[in-house]
Amino acid sequence: MDSYTKVATLENEFEAQIVKSILEEREIPHYVKSFYDVAYDGLYQKSQGWGAVFAPIEYMNEIAEIVGDVRK
Repeated sequence: MDSYTKVATLENEFEAQIVKSILEEREIPHYVKSFYDVAYDGLYQKSQGWGAVFAPIEYMNEIAEIVGDVRK
């Protein structure tokens, strides 16, 4: 398994679902992690964004482009 690194920050759950769907369709290896923590009632999401996409570094530019297109 390749080493995964944070390649993009996601602003909200809807953006995360769309980006995840596109990455799966293009068969780009990834995982999406939410920064929500029940113990802190979402405190980290206010300062760090909703979550992030993690993937092998060689996909960083392609994923950044996808996230940018989704935000347009």
